Amino acid sequence: MAITPEEWEVIALSLKVSGVAVAGSLPIAFGLAWLLARRRFPGRILVDALVHLPLVLPPVVTGWLLLLAFGNTGPAGRWFSETLGITFMFRWTGAALAAAIMALPLMVRAMRLSIEAVDQRLEQAAETLGASRARIFSTITLPLALPGLLAGMVLGFARSLGEFGATITFVSNIPGETRTLPIAIYSALQMPGSEADVARLSLIAVALSLAALVASEVLVRRAGHGRAGHVL
Repeated sequence: MAITPEEWEVIALSLKVSGVAVAGSLPIAFGLAWLLARRRFPGRILVDALVHLPLVLPPVVTGWLLLLAFGNTGPAGRWFSETLGITFMFRWTGAALAAAIMALPLMVRAMRLSIEAVDQRLEQAAETLGASRARIFSTITLPLALPGLLAGMVLGFARSLGEFGATITFVSNIPGETRTLPIAIYSALQMPGSEADVARLSLIAVALSLAALVASEVLVRRAGHGRAGHVL
């Protein structure tokens, strides 16, 4: 049951892809969470629905849409390639993009719950005492919402680790480049006599995902100050 060098490579790539996915989507997730938690505007329901759309869309459809938009001939893909020198097709960067899209709804939900749990009367009191918006945010809002923000990051990381459908549709299955943990398990399932490999990789995936979910739930409960609060 020892982990092979190839499997260590898969694990390292999965952790890299998930880390980049969470780091890249964090500002967007927080901005959307803040917008949905604190602002009322026309079309808010539509924005909320679009944010959560990857949760209900078949992952293959999400991967196909990413292919159209971020492929080598897609408008976004061409812009990233010509402007920033970043390509997504058949690259680990594409796997990170797919993972970020799939993880974004869960990150937004956890962060939104955390922001909504902050008592706005504290912010209003600080404002009446002359504190600036930036100071109120950095000394009151952010510290109180921080456990939920961390929970969203952990949950997004766990979702990124488990991403399969959109990734394989968008960037295929390339060893050492796009073969993350779920894709490696799928590949092993196609090979006769690889039951031990499947079991080993599956146990690793279960352990990583379970640890992330437990950590996320603990942080969300702390963000709720003892009140019932769940990410899912």
